[in-house]
Amino acid sequence: MKTLYLDCFSGISGDMMIGALLDAGADPFKLEEELKKLHINEEYKLKWTKVVKNGITSTKFDVLLTDEHHAHGHSHDHGHSHDHEHSHDQGHSHDHEHSHDQGHSHDHEHSHDQEHSHDHEHSHDQGHSHDHEHSHDHGHSHDHGHHHRSYKDIVKLIESAGFTPKVEETALKIFMKIGEAEGHIHNMPLETVHFHEVGAVDSIIDIVGAAILLDQLEVDKIKSSPIPVGTGKIKIDHGVYPVPAPATLEMLKGVPIAQSDLKAELTTPTGAAIVSVLTDEFCTFPAMKVKKIGYGAGTKTFKDHPNVLRVIIGE
Repeated sequence: MKTLYLDCFSGISGDMMIGALLDAGADPFKLEEELKKLHINEEYKLKWTKVVKNGITSTKFDVLLTDEHHAHGHSHDHGHSHDHEHSHDQGHSHDHEHSHDQGHSHDHEHSHDQEHSHDHEHSHDQGHSHDHEHSHDHGHSHDHGHHHRSYKDIVKLIESAGFTPKVEETALKIFMKIGEAEGHIHNMPLETVHFHEVGAVDSIIDIVGAAILLDQLEVDKIKSSPIPVGTGKIKIDHGVYPVPAPATLEMLKGVPIAQSDLKAELTTPTGAAIVSVLTDEFCTFPAMKVKKIGYGAGTKTFKDHPNVLRVIIGE
């Protein structure tokens, strides 16, 4: 039986999950192809690069929105976005900084990777040339799409994509977890939850992408360490909130939370949804014969602590 162990010593977000699975050997090009079935591929570009986080080489995965409004709106999106994409909050509040960032801090890694995944030039482009300005127009029409995708729209998008039953079921379960948590926090039934945060393209990509990659890696069982959530405060659409954000904490009911003194949001709503829905058992490192190891980088960098998610796949 193929077991995947999530070693969440620095928390978990959607982009860290995908980065870690790609780092463990999943195929990013197959991921891109599969995601095209959602028919929203004109709205984003994917980018994956190797970065070094406190001495650990890891894969950084980013979703870059393709129109100018969005690319720059990312931080707003995520500012607004209930830190739903805090998942990409982490990925995104610093996204552009990120693409440059990586450019600066890990130039050698960055460019080396960029060259070998050609597509990713575009995403790099996005950071630099004004690629996305061309799609500025078409961006506006989608913008509304981004902001007003409801829970029901996302379900339709996933159900009509023609994924394998397993991928569809996994993605729908994770979205339902987020939808129910948001509905609970905002006191509305699931059907009426209209929230730009979960409609954010990057969270759709992170969640559906994680389902696709787990299927590709033929994982049978998922175990996880307890989850550190971080401490401090974050600014989101509705004001300044404590860490973990209410939706994150709601989704972690029943999940062992690990103590952490880091002043940062280590686990995002998307990360919380993924880990709470998919994990069969929370435990310390299980007995297994290790076959593959992957490290997925978060955006933030901490002084004494590598901000990565480690996945271990074994029998």
